[in-house]
This record gives sequence, C-alpha cells and structure tokens, in this order.
Amino acid sequence: MSINLFDLTGKTALITGGVHGLGMAMAKGLGHAGAKIVVNDHSSQEAVDNAIAEYKAEGIEAHGYLFDVTDEAAVIAAINKIETEVGPIDILINNAGIIKRTPIIEMEVADFEAVIKVDLTGPFIVSKNVAKGMIERGGGKIINMCSMMSELGRDSVSAYASAKGGLKMLTKNMATEWAKFNIQTNGIGPGYFATSQTAPIRVNGHPFNEFIMGRTPAGRWGDPDDLQGAAIFLSSKASDFVNGHVVYVDGGILATIGKPSNE
Repeated sequence: MSINLFDLTGKTALITGGVHGLGMAMAKGLGHAGAKIVVNDHSSQEAVDNAIAEYKAEGIEAHGYLFDVTDEAAVIAAINKIETEVGPIDILINNAGIIKRTPIIEMEVADFEAVIKVDLTGPFIVSKNVAKGMIERGGGKIINMCSMMSELGRDSVSAYASAKGGLKMLTKNMATEWAKFNIQTNGIGPGYFATSQTAPIRVNGHPFNEFIMGRTPAGRWGDPDDLQGAAIFLSSKASDFVNGHVVYVDGGILATIGKPSNE
C-alpha cells in the first residue's frame, strides 16, 4: 500500500498571524494539502474575516479567532475554544511577529522588550499550551518561524535578531523535551521575500534591492509560495524523524559569502 507522506487530510493546523503575508501563504499550502486551517489576529476582527473569506474562496476549510499570543489566559481560552469548535490542534506554526528597526543606541528598553515578547515569549506561550494536548494525544508538529537573523546580525534589528536567535534555541529545547512524546519541533527561516511590505524596496535601482539580488545565489526575491513546501514537509508524516532543525528557505544566502560572479 502506498502512503502519501505529505497528505494532511484530517489534520487541524493553527497558524498564528495567518491573516496575511507569509503566514497566509503557508496556511494555504497546508490547506491545499488537506488540513483544516485556523488563523488568528490580535487586533482586527475585520482582518480575520477577510482572511477566512480568501481561504474559503480557494476551497480551504478555515476558521479565525481573535487573541493575543502574549496573553497566556487568552491563549488558553482560544486553544480550548478551537479544540472544541474545530478539532484537536495537530500542527502549530508560530508565525505571529513584529519588528522595530532602530539602532541599538537609540532603542528604548520598552521597544526592545515588546519585540522579545511577541517574537519569542509568544511562541513559548502558545507552544507550551498546545503541546499539552499533543502530549495527551501522542504526537504533533510545531514549527517556529525563525529568520536569517537567527544566524546573522544586521543594522537596526537588534531586538528582532535577539528574539529570532532565542527562538532557534527554544526550538531545539522544545525538540529535546518533547521528542519522546512524538512531537517534532522545527523552525523555518525565510530569506527575503516579495511581499507588500517589501514592495517599496524591490524596485530596480533601489540600493537594498540591488544588495539582495547580488547577495542571493538564486538571483531573485522569494515568492511567498516558496515557503509552502517546507511548511508541508515539517507538518507531515514525511518529517516524523526530523527534530530540532531550522530549514532556511533563503535562495542560498546563508550558504555563501556572496553571489558567484559570472566571470
């Protein structure tokens, strides 16, 4: 009997912040692989409703909830509601995050701590409480959205890099503690992607666009759909013995000190 290792039929996946951008792209990938999709936003019911409409327009079963990933009481209440109304959470993608671009010497402590709270403490809170149910049921998949800043520094993103570096190590510790319960915890580290947020700097002639094009061996920005394969793999039976790793979907940036010349 052949087994489709990437089939997610019957699975329920929670993607935090999955109402737009890279989170939505990954959620759509999981949805088209058969999973029921659950997404959240922390401030806008309209954003949740619009996202659900977009998923459903593509034939994906989707559900949306409004809660703050940094509020443990709200997270626990939301998880209970999701598992009652939709089903047990089999897959968790900790995608919700923020960034503040400020030089270290100018950054307020409150701003630094705000980034850490959303990008590092948030995944801790959500994973901790989702994992309790996974342990009881005998398994699950957790994916933490890391970053190239889990490995590299860059001007003006000290808080973000600190959070994402911490998230890489939190991923390894989750894998260490929960592997015996048949929970696989891994990360995805996106490179530079073509999204609405990067549109202003992706025009020809823009210095940052030229930098990325020259720094990326693939010679292009990532398409959000490029993340779907990694997300499906790490959510599926195909990754049952993969634990504690970060898969960098970056067009080769971390593999090289620079794009090879044509000479």
